[in-house]
Amino acid sequence: MSATPAKTRANKSNGTVVVSRWQIQIAALLIVFGVVLAYANSLSVPFVFDDQKGIVQNETIRSLWPLSEVLSPPVHATGAGGRPIVNLSLALNYAIGGLEVRGYHVFNISVHALAALLLFGLVRRTLLRPVLAGKYGEVALPLSFAVSILWALHPLLTESVTSVIQRTESLGGLFYLLTLYAFVRSVENGKAWRWQLVAIGACLVGMATKEIMATVPVIALLYDRTFVAGTFKAAWQDRKQFYCSLMATWLLLAYLVVINESRGGMVGFGLGMSAWDYALTQCRAILLYLKLSFWPHPLVIDYGAGVSRISEVWLQGIVLLFLVVGTFLALARKPVVGFLAFTFFAILAPSSSFVPLTTQTIAEHRMYLPLAAVLGLVVLGLYARLGKWVIPGVSALALVAGIVTANRNRDYHSVITLWEDTVEKAPDNSRARINLGSSYSDAGRLTEALKEFDAARRLKPNDADAEYNVGNTLLKMERFDEASSHYQKALELNPKYGMAHYGLAYVLIRTGLVEQSLAHLQLANQLMPKEPNTLRTLASSLSFTGRTQEAFVRYEELLLILPDDPVLQCEVGSLLTKAGRNVEALAHFERALGLNPHDTNTRYNLGLVHLQLAHFATAAREFSAVLHDQPNFAVGRNSMGEALMGLERWAEAIDQFHTALRINPNYTEAKVNLDKAELLRDLRSR
Repeated sequence: MSATPAKTRANKSNGTVVVSRWQIQIAALLIVFGVVLAYANSLSVPFVFDDQKGIVQNETIRSLWPLSEVLSPPVHATGAGGRPIVNLSLALNYAIGGLEVRGYHVFNISVHALAALLLFGLVRRTLLRPVLAGKYGEVALPLSFAVSILWALHPLLTESVTSVIQRTESLGGLFYLLTLYAFVRSVENGKAWRWQLVAIGACLVGMATKEIMATVPVIALLYDRTFVAGTFKAAWQDRKQFYCSLMATWLLLAYLVVINESRGGMVGFGLGMSAWDYALTQCRAILLYLKLSFWPHPLVIDYGAGVSRISEVWLQGIVLLFLVVGTFLALARKPVVGFLAFTFFAILAPSSSFVPLTTQTIAEHRMYLPLAAVLGLVVLGLYARLGKWVIPGVSALALVAGIVTANRNRDYHSVITLWEDTVEKAPDNSRARINLGSSYSDAGRLTEALKEFDAARRLKPNDADAEYNVGNTLLKMERFDEASSHYQKALELNPKYGMAHYGLAYVLIRTGLVEQSLAHLQLANQLMPKEPNTLRTLASSLSFTGRTQEAFVRYEELLLILPDDPVLQCEVGSLLTKAGRNVEALAHFERALGLNPHDTNTRYNLGLVHLQLAHFATAAREFSAVLHDQPNFAVGRNSMGEALMGLERWAEAIDQFHTALRINPNYTEAKVNLDKAELLRDLRSR
């Protein structure tokens, strides 16, 4: 049965229900309004957890061109690595507002609202399919509204919407739903090929967004068998080319998986976690997800990277086995129930089966789309038993869910409150302790930070991360010897810990041992070749120790990473000036001034280079601008006098030197220049 643009008719017994377009539009507006209201207080939430590596430290989002770089995010950009479309969305946000968080949250909320609308449309049109219209057609609109708004406002989805980098889930969910929605429209519409093209395009883009898209072709075929064709054979015969096209998009996903090397050692086999241990942990994880679907408390942003043993999860394993067997039985006997249950397991499969995700074995954001299948199954089941009373009940529950979601968002309002909340709910999570300690350290609460790091070390002895963070905090307290010992301990535990090499090098620099720091800086650079802070410190240390040529090489590498950093351009310009390469230095100072036109220090240095090149008029112009902003800058007055001497404007030059000496009577160079200017003036006047 097809839906007309203006209204929808569904037969039930002897009657017909007519739903006007305006009713559908009001339902859609209520869903959007609910999402905006629930997440309005998330707009100022700072970047948290994986946002740091995925956004703040992700250099590939700093420019929209060349597009090839934007679509090739580094594997260490957590959340964005291996997902070009996610990285492109972040680059668009950066192009509009830099690292201002509000724009990123507006995007996330918008994506979530669109996904909720697609779910609404998909559920409504599914309930109007001939196989279901007799039972649900009369209430297709209110039932689909109830499912969609409860899903949209469910607190379990807060991490996927409020944590910026978790747009991987919401964007992936959006393209997943769009693929299925477009397929449904294609079997209703006279011009099926247009909607099929939309479905194929959404599937292709989705494959570059999130790995859950791998199951879309299978779910689309199962949907066809359940709600359209009636059998797999008929579905394949009717739309063979369409399904082949959907399956062809797997090639893109396979390519991205191969080139991204297990997402930087975070996903796959042979990474220190066995498939068996991970699968056992997922027995606990999946039942936890189901529990949170019905009672979303407590919600935890980070469950750590721990794994379960069979003695701990044997009961959950038995329950899960019954659920899986029940799903396959339902596919044969109760296809609608089987479809929803299978969809739940299928979407979770890429992350919650046996392929280890070593950094997070349990994560609430993985329930973004699977939750829709759970809620659809529950709401339809309750309607079958309780009738229309379910609709106002679910709608009221959605209102409560929205309030709980808004309250959960408050936990994200500062990095400290988020990790305090996590430690309170998961006190045995050593990584949460480390993150809370780091947050305290960043806020200057150093004693509290050390307490959290000590707690993490008790929970997980010989943890290199904990040792490294203790070193960082002691460094801030200027307890250099103790900091050094903790960095060294971190390196004993993990010799390839690049940031620990950097931390130890920094301690050596602070204690005046710059030469000794170079070995650790070079190791840190080898382990993290594009980490700008490490590369910058190495370059400046090489320059300080007189290894100028090596410093130039490092600065050139750094300029490729940070071409728009005005301070870096000045550093390079100063080094070139010291090497007597004034023409090259000029270009860097001009670039720096173009990036930051109001920086008087850069303008002064630019004037000095022009002075060295005997561009006296240009130098005088730059010095004049500097002195306009800093009239009591004695050194600037002296430099201005030198430029005026070059122009043989003796009286003005002498006046500048006098002014410099009034500001600083002990300024020897100005006194020498004054005597020189007066002598030259007298000689020229004879």
